[in-house]
Parts: sequence; C-alpha cells; structure tokens
Amino acid sequence: MKIAFIGTGLMGSAMVKNLLANKHSLTVYNRTKSKTEELKKLGALVADTPKDAIINSDVVITMLSDFSAVTEVLFKEKINYKDKTVIQMSTISPDESLLLKERIEQSGGNYFEAPVLGSVPQIENKALLTLVGGTQNQYNKFKELFECFGKEIFLIGETGKASALKLAFNQLIAAESAVFSMSLGYIIKKGINVNQFMDILKKSAFFAPTFERKLNNYLNDDYSNPHFPLKHMLKDINLVFNEFQKQNINTMPLEGIKKILELSVKQNLSGMDYSVLYKVINNK
Repeated sequence: MKIAFIGTGLMGSAMVKNLLANKHSLTVYNRTKSKTEELKKLGALVADTPKDAIINSDVVITMLSDFSAVTEVLFKEKINYKDKTVIQMSTISPDESLLLKERIEQSGGNYFEAPVLGSVPQIENKALLTLVGGTQNQYNKFKELFECFGKEIFLIGETGKASALKLAFNQLIAAESAVFSMSLGYIIKKGINVNQFMDILKKSAFFAPTFERKLNNYLNDDYSNPHFPLKHMLKDINLVFNEFQKQNINTMPLEGIKKILELSVKQNLSGMDYSVLYKVINNK
C-alpha cells in the first residue's frame, strides 16, 4: 500500500523511520519542509502540499498537533477520498474525531482513529501502545502496520472511544507528573536523600515508571530535549477539561494543573519537555 504520512514532528518523524525500516512506500508532508530532509535521505518521497501527498496514496496517516491542523491538511484543498483510508493518530477529542469520520465518509473514504501512548523512545524501541477506535475489520487490516511502532495494539471500540481513552491517559500523565514534582521538591528542600526516597517509592504500590524516567530532568534542571512538549500537554489538558465537564465530572483536581501549565507557557517554557512543570511548581 502507498502511505501518505502527514506531520513529521518529533513523533511523526520517528514513526516514519520505523515504517521506512519496514519497507513501506511513503510520501511525507510537513508544513516546515526542513523537518522532512532526513526522511527523504532515508527513502521517503516529500510532497509540497498535503494534497500532493494524499492523492497518490491509498492510506493517509495524520500525526499533527490538534484538530485545527488536521482539518487544514485534509480539507483546505478539495480532495477526493474515494477508496482511501484516513487513520487519525493525533490527540483530539471524541467529537472532533467523529466530525472527521463524517466528512471523510461523505467523500467516499474510510476513517478510523488510532492515537498512541508513548513518545519517541517508545517508538524507537517498538514499544508504543496503539489504541484503535474503529471496526474489527479495520483493526485486522492495519494491525501489521501498527506493529511497526509496537506490538501492543488495542481495539477499544467504535470511533471516538479511543480518543476518549487517550485523553484519560494523558490526564494521568499530567496529574502524576505534577504531584510527583511537589513531593520531590519537598523532600529536596527538607534535605532528604533523593536515592532513598526513590528506593522506597519503587517498593510502594503508588510508583509510576514516569517518575524515574523524568528524574534526571528534574535533578539536572534540563528540559531541553522534549519527548512531549509542554504546549501539547496544555492543549490536551484543555481537551480533557472540556470532556470531563461534559460528563459532569468534577474538574477541581485538574484546575490547579491547568493553571500551572498555563503559567509555564507564560514563562516561555512551552517548547520544553512537559517535565519542566517541576520548575514552575517549585518556583525555581
């Protein structure tokens, strides 16, 4: 199959490399064309416009920052999606995903969602988790494609459900990072040994691997190599906030995290790794 991959940022670029390594035929597009140069050297064709990438492909994968970016590349120009399959892998809301499905199907195409859990290291290690919101047939047909990113592929249910689950997980990432930052900052200010703190934490029931993965960022005050930029976390938390309110879920626990992320953006930290929220929480 011929694949058009739209969006070659941090995640998209790593995913394209895996697809190329597995001998898939790829045309890539990114608004910033310089981000496609390495991929071209590895064998990808580079399109000048989204339409150029899409019209010559059977499958279209989008890995973009938000719903607005997805709609722009898919619908800014008139494109016939007849007999094409669009796989939406960005983090968007369930309602947004359903709108995309409606528009693609009206144009004669097929659509389903497949957001992922993990970041660049997980892609490189083929340990990404893929959440499929679509039919059993779509899952079966494209399972081998998703295995280029990781062996764990989950059929969540109809379109919209995988997007909802992805938001629930991203809320956990933000919440766990925020509360761990508070505890770590506190024990450091009280002069408690960090290694001892971590040893005890890892033996407890409430340890999360992300605590250890981000520890060096916190201790070295270095957030310059983002696997998941803070601005994207804020975007996702805003989506979560709206989704939870629709479901009549009390969002008070989330409000503080949202304010911390907003403050981080105001401090020009939006392009840093999301773990930079430690710096803001601890007033460093």
